[in-house]
Parts: sequence; C-alpha cells; structure tokens
Amino acid sequence: MAALMAGFGNFTHAIVRAIPTSFAEAALRTNCSEVDHVKAQREHEHYVSVLKHKLGLQVLELPADESLPDCVFVEDAAVVCGDTALITRPGAASRRKETEAMKKALSELNLKLVEMDDEMATLDGGDVLFTGREFFVGLSKRTNQRGAEILADAFKDYAVSTVPVQEGLHLKSFCSMAGPGLIAIGSSESAQRALKIMQQMSDHRYDKLTVPDDLAANCVYMNLPSKGHVLLHCTPEEYPESVKVFEKLKDHMLIPVSNSEKVKVDGALTCCSVLINKKAEI
Repeated sequence: MAALMAGFGNFTHAIVRAIPTSFAEAALRTNCSEVDHVKAQREHEHYVSVLKHKLGLQVLELPADESLPDCVFVEDAAVVCGDTALITRPGAASRRKETEAMKKALSELNLKLVEMDDEMATLDGGDVLFTGREFFVGLSKRTNQRGAEILADAFKDYAVSTVPVQEGLHLKSFCSMAGPGLIAIGSSESAQRALKIMQQMSDHRYDKLTVPDDLAANCVYMNLPSKGHVLLHCTPEEYPESVKVFEKLKDHMLIPVSNSEKVKVDGALTCCSVLINKKAEI
C-alpha cells in the first residue's frame, strides 16, 4: 500500500479546455446566477497559466466547442488513474459529446482507454474521489450505481465505495484530497455525513481538514518533484475563513486561484483539468 501512496499527487501533464462564448448564457446551473464571461475567461487563463508556468506541467489545451457550453469542465469527461483512462458517460445528456475531444487527447498520450458504453450508466468525473488508496464515487444527480460499477471494473487494483450525495451537484462539490491521506471537507451537515460514510466504508484512516465553506473544500493537490506538496485553493476574497484553514498547511506550497465565475454554474477548481502522470517513454 505504501508503494501505491508513494506516487500520490505526482503529475506530469494536464488537459484543459477553453471556455466557449456560449458558457455564460447556456452552461447548466442549479441556480439562476449571471456569469461575467470576461471575468470567467480571465480566471480560467490564470488557472491554466499556474499549471503551465508556475508548476511546469505539460498542458494540452483543447479548443472550445460552442455547441458544448460546459466543455471547460473537462474533469467530468474522464477519470485517469495510472496509465488507464475511463471515458465517462456524463449524467447530463447535453454534455455527452464532450467526451469525444477528451478521448482523442487521451489516446494521443497513449493511455489505455476504457469506454463507458452502457446506456444505463452515468458517471461524472466530479463524483469520483481518488485518495491514492481507493475510490469513492458519489451517487448524485449525475452519477448512478451502474456508472460506479463500470469504474470499479476499469480500476480493479483499487476498492471502490459509493457515497450518496444529498446536497451539491457532485461529491467533489464539498470534498477533495488536500494531501496524501488528507481529505478536505466542508462543514455542512450533508458534507460531514458523507465523510462519515466514507470513513465507515474504508479500511484506511484518513486525516481531515474541515473548512467552513463546502465549496472551498474543492482544491487541487499535487506532489511535484521540484516543488513538493502543492495546493491550489480558493482565494481570501471568495472564502476568507476557509483560506485561514489552508494556511495551517505549512508543508504545502499554497496557490490561491479565483473561481468566482465558474462556481456560479457549479464548477469547482478540480473540474477544469484532468491531471495525468505519464511515465517517461524509454
């Protein structure tokens, strides 16, 4: 198990996708927030620039597709672990075509592709939490039991447990990994209940980092050779109290990244990239 954990958070590549102009008007959302397209664009460019220039990842930037207003949220289209990539079947029918460009990009990286072609299955990557030891899959408005079963079949080396998502769009709307064995979790009743279920289902002990705001619990953890522990998290402008909690992580290089526009359409920091650890080819 230690060997499995040793590489946790190591990434070499990231896949991102540009924001289409249809995003502000037509992206799916659970409430009627108005999105400032220019600001959303600026935030996304900064996010991509952090991955590319500050962290030195090889970033594959897919072009926007006007007919797919949500396509910037690439995380939902694929789950990558090791050299296997599961092409998902997103829960919202309007998003299913997003997987086409993702599939092409992942095949160019020579990953082993598994496709979810069961029409009864739905799975959004935003419902998949990989801890380095196992997977937790949120059963939500977008992901069902059959989707979780296909994921378990694709990644046979790991245990897969399902967690009901009662509030929020996805499991990762209120939790994510903030380090090896460290789960960042929101403090709402539903988030805490989900955490309790994860703890009961797991054979492993996780530390928890509880933040006051559920949405702030979505952060991006990496362990990079030249940088050590890195964490992209919300900004003090968005969630000042939650940022104080992240600032207690003294071993991490902390990078606040604004997400104030994409959050209006239920997007979080992990949603905007698919991170890959590609072994050097001999």
